Amino acid sequence: MFVGENLTNLRIMHGYSRKQLSDLIGVTEQAVWQYENNYTSPKMEIVNQLKRIFNVKSKYFYTKDILNRSTIPGNVQVMNIAYRSKIMNVISKTQAEAKHIEYLDTFINNLTTRVKYPSMKIIKLRDEVIEYLNNSNDSRLTQINKVAELARKRLDFRKDTNDDLMFLIEKSGVFVFEKAIGEEIDAYSLWTQYERPYIILGNMKRSAVRRNFDIAHELGHLLLHYRLEFTSLDRKEHKIIENEANTFAGTFLLPEDEFVSDMKNILHVTNPDAYIDLKKKWNTSLQVLGYRAANLGIIDSKSHRNFYAALHRKGYLKTEPLDELIPLQKPMKIKSIIDLVSKKGLVDIHQMIENEWKVDISFFYRMTGIDSTFFEKYLAKKQDFGLENITDLSLRISNKDKSI
Repeated sequence: MFVGENLTNLRIMHGYSRKQLSDLIGVTEQAVWQYENNYTSPKMEIVNQLKRIFNVKSKYFYTKDILNRSTIPGNVQVMNIAYRSKIMNVISKTQAEAKHIEYLDTFINNLTTRVKYPSMKIIKLRDEVIEYLNNSNDSRLTQINKVAELARKRLDFRKDTNDDLMFLIEKSGVFVFEKAIGEEIDAYSLWTQYERPYIILGNMKRSAVRRNFDIAHELGHLLLHYRLEFTSLDRKEHKIIENEANTFAGTFLLPEDEFVSDMKNILHVTNPDAYIDLKKKWNTSLQVLGYRAANLGIIDSKSHRNFYAALHRKGYLKTEPLDELIPLQKPMKIKSIIDLVSKKGLVDIHQMIENEWKVDISFFYRMTGIDSTFFEKYLAKKQDFGLENITDLSLRISNKDKSI
């Protein structure tokens, strides 16, 4: 029997309305509604279209899917998703991303059921931040700067580099993934109700330095805005929250003492090209370096305006020097977990993909951002000729001959 809820889950995750899906498969919107609510079952030709659109097996639609079987109800709350975006939250988009996190969270649970984690630094840090914010009389700007400095210290960052930014964020307990979210959204983050933090990085064509700022910005949301109801914010409140995360990111990426010392060597503070060596050192954009210098009072407001005008004049607001040379930091934790559980025999990845999830590899690519070739090695059939047994047997025969 066709399970309509499976179709609903896939449709929402992919961001389709019923009307959009109906146009894709050549039926009425009413028909899609009937499929999803189990009033009618689609013909096999429609099922074949659905499986191609969503990269799943036909059998996916005829038993309760992985979300129905494994997802903890209410674990992912739409209201808690924090976007790094130029636009206000679009509810349909937010619902799609919440469903995407539900799939990801279920996937991680599948992989880690038998894996013991060390205590997560990010949770200890978040609790320390909440304690500080609840009992502090400092100004909001001081609070943000102190939290950024504390985060850098607690997550074991060196004072003079951001080279291990992605690694240390993932190591702290944050799950980072890539996804083509859309042109208007750079990244988003959230805590699940069961205390798992996510950062989803969009627009994979962004430069390394812009990506680093996205990561730091979302870390700011995770620490400063824990369980904030983002969907309830008006435009002004949304801008304030975004500015707080931006301030956090600047302080986190460019620690004050080291950066002030670096700036002593900048002779022409209004010339963006004078900052290129600092960009290479900190893996941050020229624009962020200028803003941080202005925020610390190293350069005055007039000099900063001239600096920004020079960025615009040189075309650096679109593409900066070194953008093509600084390597993009990629999420690696989930790949390491997959390799570990597979090698240890804790999870049969082939079995999981084919029989538990009932999807194609391309489904996992869309969900995790991990290239399909990574998963293909786990689907390759191993042809066992019993060579180990033959070797054991020949050794026993050889030893027997020696005894004779």
